[in-house]
Amino acid sequence: MNNKLLAAFTFTAMMACNNKTEMAHEPYKWPTVAAPVAETKAHWRTIHGDSVLDNYYWMYDYFGKGPDSTKVVDYLKAENSYLDTMMGGTKKMQADLFTEMKARIKEKDESVPALKNGYYYYTRTEDGKQYYKFCRKKAALDPKQSTTVIAEEVLLDIDKMAEGKAYFAATGFAISEDNKLLAYGVDDVSRRQYTIYVKNLETGETYKDAIKNTEGEAVWANDNKTLFYTSKNPVTLLSEKIQRHELGTDASKDVVVYEEKDKSNYIGVDKSKNSQYIFIYSQATMSSEIRMIDAAKPNDAFKVFAPRMKDVLYSMAVLSDKFLIRTNKDDAKNFKIMECPLDKTDAANWKDFIPHRNDVLVQGVEEFKDFIVINERKDGLVKMRIRNLKDNSEHYIDFGESAYAANFGANPEYNSNTLRYGYTSLVTPSSVYDYNMLTKEKKLMKQQEVVGGYDPKDYVTERLTVTARDGAKVPVSLVYKKGFEKNGNAPLLLYAYGSYGSSMDASFNSSRLSLLNRGFVYAIAHIRGGQELGRSWYEDGKMMKKKNTFTDFIDCGEFLVKEKYTSKAHLYAQGGSAGGLLMGAVTNMAPELWHGVIAQVPFVDVVNTMLDESIPLTTNEFDEWGNPKNKDAYTYMKSYSPYENVEKKNYPNILVTTGLHDSQVQYFEPAKWVAKLRAMKTDKNIILLHTNMEFGHGGASGRFDYLKDVALNYAFLFALEGISK
Repeated sequence: MNNKLLAAFTFTAMMACNNKTEMAHEPYKWPTVAAPVAETKAHWRTIHGDSVLDNYYWMYDYFGKGPDSTKVVDYLKAENSYLDTMMGGTKKMQADLFTEMKARIKEKDESVPALKNGYYYYTRTEDGKQYYKFCRKKAALDPKQSTTVIAEEVLLDIDKMAEGKAYFAATGFAISEDNKLLAYGVDDVSRRQYTIYVKNLETGETYKDAIKNTEGEAVWANDNKTLFYTSKNPVTLLSEKIQRHELGTDASKDVVVYEEKDKSNYIGVDKSKNSQYIFIYSQATMSSEIRMIDAAKPNDAFKVFAPRMKDVLYSMAVLSDKFLIRTNKDDAKNFKIMECPLDKTDAANWKDFIPHRNDVLVQGVEEFKDFIVINERKDGLVKMRIRNLKDNSEHYIDFGESAYAANFGANPEYNSNTLRYGYTSLVTPSSVYDYNMLTKEKKLMKQQEVVGGYDPKDYVTERLTVTARDGAKVPVSLVYKKGFEKNGNAPLLLYAYGSYGSSMDASFNSSRLSLLNRGFVYAIAHIRGGQELGRSWYEDGKMMKKKNTFTDFIDCGEFLVKEKYTSKAHLYAQGGSAGGLLMGAVTNMAPELWHGVIAQVPFVDVVNTMLDESIPLTTNEFDEWGNPKNKDAYTYMKSYSPYENVEKKNYPNILVTTGLHDSQVQYFEPAKWVAKLRAMKTDKNIILLHTNMEFGHGGASGRFDYLKDVALNYAFLFALEGISK
């Protein structure tokens, strides 16, 4: 259940490219300097009768609070210094890459306005500014009066708010029903602990109300003075409570309206698109529960929509006469849509509205007064199925390409016949369409502009199918510049994620053109653990089947070598977070296959992290990885956890990145992994660790600064390839 209004305010930077980059191959000379050597301190972990020595456990320290904090920071700084020395010869290339990629971004730009309750909301950016302005204009009473000048209101100037901050993120923009108040969350540490503020849009005053340690998103009751929000445990960062705040009162006295006792569940609060209900949702990997109240009665007690059921997930959309429920109830593995009356919500009253289909994954529903749109996935691709609620007629949107990514855009207005959706492919820049569900007319509202010129006909995409070792058919999406020859000599970067059921669709990225223009092939492996081919695709890559994720990726790499898209001397792998776990696993399992690996904020110390419930998000993840307090789960995750399985053998060249303030994958996981790799490896390949001392899991917050990290990654690849320009 997403905050649909927030989607209306999300700004995507517009990027572009220059197709005339020349390529030069000159072997990069790595400096002959000694790498840092981390201190070892014996620490034994004993569980289930199994004792394991961990020499780098001392790095588990939290931001200067422990006895080894100074040593941790000194080690991370030493690694950064080593990286700077080793990559010193690429400094000019990194600067040139940053300039090249930044030049593709249209600096002065504006998002497509989204209509909500009489106002058009949008963001706009200015030349040279890292952030944006969040704005609105009142909708004209007569849309035909196009000459009418409507004054702009700048609701938040994020550029100004972020001044002097190394990191700044604003989120959860929520407008009160009377359009007079704005609630929003701010994080200036990069720890995803937001403080919620309220601004009076008539006077410009920011109220003294400051609600700390939240998820950042608030929901207004219809009285325009009551807010509901999600508060976090300050240590584990778990979302534990839903609280109610009344404007002008002390936040420390806010009422707890719901507290989640199951630490494996994420919780949150949302509002129906028609503004009639406020929902509290609680969800783990395999079960969920929703509570609700009338949005006009904020002091009422929340009632359970349907009690949580074992292995049953559900979410809802509200129509004028019924609830629609997306659920996997009754063994509907790929989900189906059920319905129930507004006053009889228990599961006993649910009945099928759109039945389950074995070959179609139901991903979500977008509701309107007279239409619903079902987001489906079939054969790995998104389909949008539109149903007219007045006559029950149906049709699908024609996207026009064989491989693409599409999803719902900003659709905050319930009384509308227009569906907004986003569309992209490996060669099609991000595009925003408005689709008239009544007339079936499609209008391109905006396409990502590529400053400097970009012609999609200069690039070629392919969709391959790789047969994995157990017979599974794994899709692979590729893109390369015209002129590419399948002779095994081209460098190829293979990317994947493969966890949590997250589908990695084929989408455009203007930064990637800096790879393609220098002869790289870019490929996405749609491996198990994602949900590209339905719910079974996800379930076959989690828990006790997690190794399928890793072997799928290896099999895709071997296929691309066999088919001469590349060779082992030119094959590279990249993944981040849970995709960083993938990188760690495949370097252990098939180190000879990769010439280089980029592991970003990698989740590589799986057993130790999952044993420590004080670490943020651990308990939420038990249904994804298993609980190692269970012997079978412990044994299985120990058999693949990258840190546990580092051995005395040759490893590829590896670049590892992390952030000191990372709340998702703590910095000590990649730091420990690098230290152990250095101590164990038997080759002379390069291992580099870069710790951003100011940012967290998502990296830099500005719309340009993140390109410095991309430039570092690309410079690492180019150094290994001997590409100097």
